[in-house]
Amino acid sequence: MREIVLDTETTGFNPDEGDRIVEIGAVELYNHMPTGRTYHQYINPERSMPQEAFEVHGLGDDFLRDKPVFAKIAQDFVTFIADAKLVIHNASFDMKFINAELKWVKLPAIPWEQAIDTLDIARKKFPGSPASLDALCRRFGIDNSSRTLHGALLDSEILAEVYLELIGGRQPDFGLTAGQDVATEKRADTVGTWRPSPRPSPLPSRLTEAEAAAHAAFVEAMGDAALWNKTG
Repeated sequence: MREIVLDTETTGFNPDEGDRIVEIGAVELYNHMPTGRTYHQYINPERSMPQEAFEVHGLGDDFLRDKPVFAKIAQDFVTFIADAKLVIHNASFDMKFINAELKWVKLPAIPWEQAIDTLDIARKKFPGSPASLDALCRRFGIDNSSRTLHGALLDSEILAEVYLELIGGRQPDFGLTAGQDVATEKRADTVGTWRPSPRPSPLPSRLTEAEAAAHAAFVEAMGDAALWNKTG
């Protein structure tokens, strides 16, 4: 199963008011494991950067001026994600921007059901608890110390770790994969209850006769109150 963990940075909150995507970062997972393939692109939004947005991600007008506009990178982006599930934190935000950008360049929208919202998963799993990406990193002990500013690729890499924890760790399907053989099923069923069987014959003592005699003399010298005289 192929999944794409994705994040965007934007000029603001609403594409209907002229806000645009300025960065896309994505990490590929296959069967819930990172493959090493990533997608990362800065984008010229063809408008000025509001100060409030700049303070979030640090991407200013001078830096973005020579970057490609969305129309130039749209097909490469669509080709990379293909029909994979998109794992996004607060998916409604990113999806509305992605689909707005795709609409403006006359490409098909991505179906909303293609997205998996980790914010929704976290709120259902930990009701009443903070569910921001930083809060989930603290909960799962994930190092996000390099996240001084928001960055789409870094946030995608961190979110990939968070997502794997939310769904049960790096091997959530262990013992549950459809189509596995009977032997695998039996091993999975007994993982939690397995105990070692007794040895057919005891291991020989490693205590020498001299050591045993020295210990006996030591205990005898301690008198009847010695702890060793009270066990047996």
